[in-house]
Order: sequence, then structure tokens, then C-alpha cells
Amino acid sequence: MTDSSDNLIFMMGEFEASFPTDRMYASNHMWALPGDGDVFRFGFTAYSVRLLQDVYFLDWSFDAPHPVEVGTEIGAVESKKAESSLYSPLTGHLTEFNEALMDDPSAINLEKYDKGWLFEIQSSDTSPLLTPEAYLELLVEVWDKTQKTIKGQLNT
Repeated sequence: MTDSSDNLIFMMGEFEASFPTDRMYASNHMWALPGDGDVFRFGFTAYSVRLLQDVYFLDWSFDAPHPVEVGTEIGAVESKKAESSLYSPLTGHLTEFNEALMDDPSAINLEKYDKGWLFEIQSSDTSPLLTPEAYLELLVEVWDKTQKTIKGQLNT
């Protein structure tokens, strides 16, 4: 489903999660906006922000620049609903963190596709990234399990 701004929409029950089509997505629920050359800016998708609810703490495991591989733990986030480690969605060089979020991470909640960006990675291998349509297919696949997890019914 699309809205008037050509964003794709995924319904999380009664809540709408919107996804811009001008970027790619990672299976760990981050968006990837291409920048200059082979640099990508990453942030949380509407889906992940909705599940986290009110991010209030963000911490990085190291300073930039730093080499990373897919799955490298790069930091941690705490929110109203969860504490979670953050992992690199690409192999390459993490070139920059959004330092403004260290003082006030509320932009993650309020401006997730703009000022709420998390970090930038320089990489020539984008194979782990998904098109917006493929990301929505992933959400459809995991939604039932996600709902059960949210409700504490994973083992029922």
C-alpha cells in the first residue's frame, strides 16, 4: 500500500508505519539513505521506532571512524519498551555518528527519517540491503511472531 507521498505503508494493527521509497532497508529494521559516493546514512524505521516507543538513551561501543562487518555490535539503545544492542547492517567503515542524538535522542522518535539518523557507513557492498518492497515483505513475514512477542505469547 502507498500513501500520497509515495511512501509504502505497513499496518501494525491499527498503527500505520510509513516507509520512504527513496532509500533501502536492512533486515535489522534500519533505513539506509545513499549519500556521496558509497556512504550510507542509517536510522531506525517507523516499524522499529513504533516497537521501541520513546528512545531515551543511546550509547556507542567505539568512536568513528571504525571498521565494521555485518553484525558488529556498534552500540546500544534504551527505550520505554526495550533495551537492545545495535548491530552494523553493512561491512565497511563506520565514518560518523549523529552526535546530536547523544544530548537529545528524541529526534529518533520525532524525526526518524531526517534528523533522527544514527550513523553513516562507507561500503561498496550493499547486498545485505533490501528494496522498500522487499522490506515490507519481510515485515509481513515476521509480523505474527512480533505480535506474539509483544503480547508475551511466544511460547503458546
